[in-house]
Amino acid sequence: MTVALPKTFQADTQSTLYEQDYSLWLEQAVNLLRSQNFSEMDLENLIVELEGMGGSQKQAIESNLEVLLMHFLKYKYQPEKRSNSWCYTIIEHRLRLTKAFKHSPSLKRYFLQEFSDCYLNARKLASAETGLVIATFPIESPFTAEQTLDENFLPED
Repeated sequence: MTVALPKTFQADTQSTLYEQDYSLWLEQAVNLLRSQNFSEMDLENLIVELEGMGGSQKQAIESNLEVLLMHFLKYKYQPEKRSNSWCYTIIEHRLRLTKAFKHSPSLKRYFLQEFSDCYLNARKLASAETGLVIATFPIESPFTAEQTLDENFLPED
């Protein structure tokens, strides 16, 4: 004989599980969704997780774009130090961005919205990594968003 637990107890149990065993909480949340047992769902933490997923995707876009732009700056302003490793990094981060846009096309809007800020961060990173004064690099990006994603583009002298 199964005893029905009060809804508040069920939600509290799920919330506690979220704090104690995230993997088990996630597994149970999926099972509750599949069985359409919404009354037992820990909705508060489910919403937090879904919001976090979107934030993680946006952080990945920013990170990949900053690395890509930093390598563009290094490539353009230190031609004597160009290496296969730099080219590999450019290809790798372009592919990451392209895959992200393939899976979530709406992230391209975010990419375009954050392009200028990511460039400013990349400028700081390039200065720190190369030892060149930050004034070496233009305040406005010398690269367009389209060039950044163009697999045939490299910032030549």
